[in-house]
Amino acid sequence: MVLHTAPCEAAPVSCTDDTGTVITLEAPARRIIALYGAFNEILVEMGQSGRIVARTDADEAIPALAGLPAIGTHMRPNPELVAGLAPDLILQMEGRREAATSVDALRALGIPVAVFRVASFGDLFSVLHRMGTLTGAEQDAAALEARWTARLDTVAGAIARQPHDTGTADGKDHTQHPPRVVFEVRYPNLLAAGADSIVNDIITRAGGVNAVQQPGRVVRLNEEELLRMAPDAYVYQYGPMNPTPVAPDQRPHFTALDAIRDGRVLKVDEHAFSRPGPRSVEAVEQLARFLHPAAFDTNTTTARN
Repeated sequence: MVLHTAPCEAAPVSCTDDTGTVITLEAPARRIIALYGAFNEILVEMGQSGRIVARTDADEAIPALAGLPAIGTHMRPNPELVAGLAPDLILQMEGRREAATSVDALRALGIPVAVFRVASFGDLFSVLHRMGTLTGAEQDAAALEARWTARLDTVAGAIARQPHDTGTADGKDHTQHPPRVVFEVRYPNLLAAGADSIVNDIITRAGGVNAVQQPGRVVRLNEEELLRMAPDAYVYQYGPMNPTPVAPDQRPHFTALDAIRDGRVLKVDEHAFSRPGPRSVEAVEQLARFLHPAAFDTNTTTARN
C-alpha cells in the first residue's frame, strides 16, 4: 500500500523554472493544468491526480484524466477555457514558438506557469523535485525518484555483469565498446535523435551509444550520412511524429546497412522514448534488453543477478 503525503496548505512554495522565472505560490497548488502529457503522468505517479483539473486533447489515453475537460492542444490551449477552470498552476514543456506564445498569454491572465526543459534523466529528476515543491508533495516526489533510480540501477548492474561474449543484438562483444545506435524520429525526410535529447540518455543508460552526436534534440540526416554511420542497431518509433513508418527493410538503400540486413531493428512507442516522463525508465529497460539480451532473463523483464 502506497501512502501519499498531504501537502501543507498554509506555507508558500517557490521554485525557479527552466526559463529562469521564479514561480511563487501562496500555498501548494491544488488546481493544476499540465499542458505536456508526461507531466500529468508524473503527477499521477506521485499520487497527485486529484489536483489535475483538465487535460489536453492528446491526453485522453491516460485513464486518470479521461473524465476531465479538454482545453485544446498543448501548443495552443484555449485561454478562455483554461481561465474558466481557475487553475493555480500550469505546467508546460519548453518547445516551439507556439508553446512560448501560449505561456505568455496565460501569464498575462495572471496564472502562474512553470516551464521545464528535459533532455536527460538528470533534468527529469530536477523537474520531479520542483513539481514536488510546487504541490507540497516533496516526499512523494522523492519516493518516486527512488523507485525510478532503483530500476535504472538494476539495468546498469545487469549490463555491467553480463558475460564477455556475443550475447548482444548484433552478436558482437560490446563489453568494452557499446553498440552504436541510430534512433529514428521520423521518416521519410529522416530525422534522428540528437545529442541534446532524452533519447540520447536512454541509449546511454541502456548500454549503447548514440551514433548521432550532432547537437540538438533532432538532427536531419540524408541517407549517405546514415550509411557512413554504419550503426550496430537501428531503432525507429511510431506515434504522432512518425504515424505510419515503413519498415526499414522495405526502404530503398536502407538494406545496405548491416543492422537492417541482419535484423538488428527495434520498433518502439514514441510516447515511451520521446516524451520524457515515467515511461522513460521503461524505455531504458526495453532498449537494454534488445541491445544486451544475454544480461537479462529471456522470459521476464528482470535483470540477471
